[in-house]
Amino acid sequence: MLGGCAAGKLGSVAFFWLMFLPFLFAAPQSATRSGSVSSKTLAGRSIQWQPAKLVPGSPILFQVLSSKNVQSMTARLLGHDILFFRSPQTGVWYGLAGISLEIAPGSYELAVTETFSGGKMVEIHRKVKIGSADYPKIPVKVAKQYTAPSPQQLTEIAADKDLKQKTFAAETQKKLWEGQFLPPVNAAISDVFGTARVFNNQVQSRHQGLDYAVPAGTAVKAINRGTVILAEPLFFEGGCVVIDHGQGLLSLYLHLSEFKVKAGDEVESGQVIALSGGSGRATGPHLHLAIRWQGVYLDPAILLKLKYP
Repeated sequence: MLGGCAAGKLGSVAFFWLMFLPFLFAAPQSATRSGSVSSKTLAGRSIQWQPAKLVPGSPILFQVLSSKNVQSMTARLLGHDILFFRSPQTGVWYGLAGISLEIAPGSYELAVTETFSGGKMVEIHRKVKIGSADYPKIPVKVAKQYTAPSPQQLTEIAADKDLKQKTFAAETQKKLWEGQFLPPVNAAISDVFGTARVFNNQVQSRHQGLDYAVPAGTAVKAINRGTVILAEPLFFEGGCVVIDHGQGLLSLYLHLSEFKVKAGDEVESGQVIALSGGSGRATGPHLHLAIRWQGVYLDPAILLKLKYP
């Protein structure tokens, strides 16, 4: 599934870990946790990230201030390669990454590699602390076919799986997104990322997206610019659109009732791509937004709050 979901209101859900503090300097390994680190003490470099508190499921925007002679920059964290781009206005390097829901809290190493104009490479190591996050658990009632599908439906599900694997393999390494990510609809959130979904008294999945309480027929907009790589109905997801934003970042829009785009279309941020609905495994009309980065599903609410160059 593409972070399959069903609508459901959580009541008062603790959003403390979605709120952000200003950029904090990441202390070098030899520094004390409480000490501040200036660019000077880091030999002309500083590494920052947001959100300040990282938890499993968090997107991360790294910001590196480095020498003007650096021609390219990459990093590695938790087994993932991070591609950086330089802001032409400030000269600061930025890299968008993420943390899987499966990662245990702890301190992990970030390795940043700078490549200079003459070919010289310098590697910088920092520790990144990942805290814990408590996710709610809710019961959901759906049609039996979505928890105990028939042989014919299992064939359809298998075909969908193959299609999704081909779709995800088509993502591009070129950065397509620009600037701030925007909400796909203007509506209240009915279910948050990370919720354990108990379908018909059986825990079967964890909610890997963000649900918006919108009636069927609501215009759904692209959260940023990119290329549509899927626009088809699927068994669990219902009407589904997938947009490739580049550098391994995808946005997914589920349970749609009508498509306004097709695979191969280039879309701009805020462009209408579909109408919402209640198709697939859903208890009623709503929009499910999912964010996938290098095979890892991330919290859309955090992605939408980060401040981009």
